[in-house]
Amino acid sequence: LSLSTSSALSPTLHLIVNLFLSFSLFPECFTANGAEYRGFQNQTSLSGGKPCLFWNETFQHPFNTLKYPNGEGGLGPHNFCRNPDRDVQPWCYIADNEDGIYWRFCDIPTCQMPGNLGCFKDSGDPPTLSGISETSNKLTIQNCISFCRKQRYELAGMESGYACFCGNELDLRDHVEAPSMECNHVCFGDHTQPCGGDGWVIIFDTKVGSCGGNYTAPSDVIYSPDFPDKYASGRVCYWTIHVPGASALLFNFTFFDISDQTDMVELLDGHSNRVLARFDGRHPPREVLNVTADYVILYFYSDRTNRAQGFALLYQGEPIPRTGTTRATPPLDATEKSNGSSNGRSSQIMYVITTSPDKPEHNMPGQWEGPSNTSGHHAMWTIYALAALLTLTVIAMVAKLLLHITVKAPNIPTVSGSDSCSQSTASTEPWIILYQPSTISLFKKKLKNHHGDLSPLVGN
Repeated sequence: LSLSTSSALSPTLHLIVNLFLSFSLFPECFTANGAEYRGFQNQTSLSGGKPCLFWNETFQHPFNTLKYPNGEGGLGPHNFCRNPDRDVQPWCYIADNEDGIYWRFCDIPTCQMPGNLGCFKDSGDPPTLSGISETSNKLTIQNCISFCRKQRYELAGMESGYACFCGNELDLRDHVEAPSMECNHVCFGDHTQPCGGDGWVIIFDTKVGSCGGNYTAPSDVIYSPDFPDKYASGRVCYWTIHVPGASALLFNFTFFDISDQTDMVELLDGHSNRVLARFDGRHPPREVLNVTADYVILYFYSDRTNRAQGFALLYQGEPIPRTGTTRATPPLDATEKSNGSSNGRSSQIMYVITTSPDKPEHNMPGQWEGPSNTSGHHAMWTIYALAALLTLTVIAMVAKLLLHITVKAPNIPTVSGSDSCSQSTASTEPWIILYQPSTISLFKKKLKNHHGDLSPLVGN
């Protein structure tokens, strides 16, 4: 097992990493308000939106490149949507001044954090989420998620900034997703988070921000505990990432905000618990990590003093390559339900036995080398023959020992004073008479041939 960064990867693996980071395959935002958005949308909406002004031409407004010359908040000589003030979602300045409003939120489909299922119309009949609900003037996204998760609901929805609703996925069948700008009312408990709108509910998966979990999907996103709120003090959390059939796992911390050196994030080998990488406030991750394993444990610890925003970790399993170096039996099909999937779909995973890339190949007994050959074939049969011979030898020795104990006996003493017997004792063989009907005739035949009609019952 080894760990490397993207700077030391092969050209093929570089391509995989680029695809891994491509915005066409993965979302461009991993926080609730899209503060880290660095995409290229330059109008408030893809359909009939207003064009954005360049940030280096908005000196009359608070945010511009003159005030933030070093790219803070993603500002620069461009007109792409950004969120430099950590509002509820990315926005931009516009040329049209309507009622004194000179900026607009941007509706960016690709800027939706994993776990945010979207904005939906709440008609009330039926309700978008039909479970229990509560209201709070300190509502945040994680407060609502934690409330619904404790009640064992799959989904949590926020509406109008102060209302929290719980429900399950089946409740969404009759509701259509709406533009994200309809759900940009700020949460009463955190004005940097969106908490729905009047008659519009923003819905999240309740696994977001959980302290620990098990992940088996080929790719998924893991958030720090209590995300998108700041993680609480005294947290100790473990997540297992086990992707069967993967030759390596790629890890990308798309968001990382740890308060100090005492709070830490670690990646451990799932089989040996050996620490592969450790990060903290002073040593954040800077590149994509490549771990040649299919089982990794993510560990998080926070002390009892400081708090921070946490992290978002995107992982991707790299499938085993089908190359000429493989020695494979016919592939086995296995159906697996993704831990990160909520739609109940299953995927077929091909398990292929392959040799380790960093070790020389060795011929193992029974290893497949063609339709009619196996290495170690003759050695295996030799071992089987020796084992059989040893078994037969042991059986023969035991049988001989039992026969010796049964047949071997001391000589039967002759009776003194009997002339006929005394004359024959010197040359008579000792006999043991077994009183069994099937053996009497054999003894008679033997004795008659030896001494004629001499009775075998001698002496006493």
